[in-house]
Amino acid sequence: MVQPLDYFKETPSQTAGPYVHIGLIPLQAGFEIYQNNFSNILVGPDTKGECIIIEGCVFDGSQTALRDALLEIWQADSEGNYRGWCNSNASDMSFRGWGRGGSDFENGKYRFETIKPGAVTGRDGRKMAPHVNLWIVARGINIGLNTRMYFSDEAVANKIDPILNRIETEGRRKTLIAARDEHGGMPVYNFDIHLQGARETVFFDV
Repeated sequence: MVQPLDYFKETPSQTAGPYVHIGLIPLQAGFEIYQNNFSNILVGPDTKGECIIIEGCVFDGSQTALRDALLEIWQADSEGNYRGWCNSNASDMSFRGWGRGGSDFENGKYRFETIKPGAVTGRDGRKMAPHVNLWIVARGINIGLNTRMYFSDEAVANKIDPILNRIETEGRRKTLIAARDEHGGMPVYNFDIHLQGARETVFFDV
């Protein structure tokens, strides 16, 4: 006998727990179970463009840095092209364009080694300011959160970016701007992500 849909109870939801690291970033969790592991390093010796570091922390509503967050980034190459099976414009095949990493289990800081992306042309033909797409999962989150990181030294491009301009207040737009610094001759962009509170990062429904 086939039961009606309302006969079955909804499965309880669950946030991302400690086991997500074993399956998605096992080396960081101390498990060598895959022959090829995804990494937070997107560049190789032949990658074109300016090599940079992106780092920061994911903070919860009490402004505590999460030491068990997992992040993925996806971005264009230095000429503004995304690499993918449907994109024949990608010119730098030495650049993967996608990376995965977790926040440090001790201090909560995440880190990606990549290149600064070029300006991407949107579907409407308008140029978008250089940016990096991020996806975040952590305890307390039922569904992964999507956001973007823009660059503080791209003020002119940021001012006319069609996505940034859809955010009503400058204070909220600033939550997507990463500040540039330099450590050991390497450009470092600090991008802290706030899940809740007065400084909550802008997230996108994609």
